[in-house]
Amino acid sequence: MMFEHSLSLAVADAIATATLEKGQSEGFQPLTVAVLDDGGRLKVLKRGDGASVLRPEIAMGKAFGALTLGMGGRELARRSQKMPGFMNALSDLAGGLAVPVPGGVLVRSAEGRILGAVGVTGDVSENDELCAVHAIEAAGLKADTGDPA
Repeated sequence: MMFEHSLSLAVADAIATATLEKGQSEGFQPLTVAVLDDGGRLKVLKRGDGASVLRPEIAMGKAFGALTLGMGGRELARRSQKMPGFMNALSDLAGGLAVPVPGGVLVRSAEGRILGAVGVTGDVSENDELCAVHAIEAAGLKADTGDPA
């Protein structure tokens, strides 16, 4: 018996690679990218050369945060400002794994189904997010940052 995964390893790896390549081509600081499936399980983690120590945990937290509530990091950041008590409780419930900031991007199918999430860290959050969006769209999927399309 085989399990069905929402994102194949090949697609997750292509997204991770394209994320790092975009960061390099833009001259951003060294990036780390995590790609999670729709169950919040790690498919691919790539830490760019020169990335600092906690970047893998931050990247996974950005992706997991987006999956936790089914919304991109921009909306999570807005809600964190409006409802800090709720977001602190969410972080506690998630064992500290939810990082509610831009750079956590949902991966959606053409029909809008959540397939997983990408978390990117290393530069400013807006640049992290830009690389994730580029890579998700290059894979033929929809990127959901938490802002209206």
